[in-house]
Amino acid sequence: MPEMVGHASSRRRFLAGAGTAVAAAGLAACATGGSTRSAPTAPTPSTSATARNGTVAGTAAASTAPDPTGPGLVPGGTAVAVANGPRDRPRVALTFHLGPHEAGQDLSLARQLLADAARLSAPITVFAVGQWLDEHHDLVPVILAGGNELANHTYTHPTLTALPADRVATEIINCRDVLARLAPTQGRYFRPSGTSTATPLILTEAGAAGYRTVVDFDVDPLDYTSPGADTVVARVRAGARPGSIVSMHFGYPGTVTAFPRIVANLHTAGLTPIPVHDLLA
Repeated sequence: MPEMVGHASSRRRFLAGAGTAVAAAGLAACATGGSTRSAPTAPTPSTSATARNGTVAGTAAASTAPDPTGPGLVPGGTAVAVANGPRDRPRVALTFHLGPHEAGQDLSLARQLLADAARLSAPITVFAVGQWLDEHHDLVPVILAGGNELANHTYTHPTLTALPADRVATEIINCRDVLARLAPTQGRYFRPSGTSTATPLILTEAGAAGYRTVVDFDVDPLDYTSPGADTVVARVRAGARPGSIVSMHFGYPGTVTAFPRIVANLHTAGLTPIPVHDLLA
């Protein structure tokens, strides 16, 4: 399933070596958090606050009362971007994008990947496109049955950097509200679409919508280019280390084939796959 035009160009530079490659920390171009508002609000000017190595940079002024539309969603302030969890714990988060950008997606592939994740006790974090998820809501209980996590990947999967503030807000809020309706205990995180960088505007609107955290990643096997299962496995093995957040996609046969081997390699390396929420806890 080809990604959107500009997907590859919006990702951070790809590191190649010894027949393997991993992407540096950056948001998936297809590319987390929760929010509390139900309508766009004029953003408060702010600068980008980015967290690396599990440490939040900058501060965010926020209400102390969570919004009932999702767990831990607090309106106001500016979100922070996090590329990985703590490096001193042998844990890794495997994240997957799910939505209409996966043209011609075979839902049986999604179900197979979810079945493998459950069978291997390797819970994943699913960044779903809201409109698509609403149209395929029967998949929600299948996703959650395996102990997986659902998160926000915008409502229609546009290139957020090309949109004004009100439309960025709408994309975040609409997906948030779909998650609140379909899976009220889910939706803690946000990941932008169509960009490799969470701009100050995106961080401001994510924060206004209630999201405290935008989830970046530090390992990208570029599975959306369909390089083959062996290459996907090798790239994840080369890049994964304690605290890593890996970015992958539903809908690609090579990724589905690679998944059990990826999990096996993580275990061999002494790393345990867990949801983003547990990684950042």
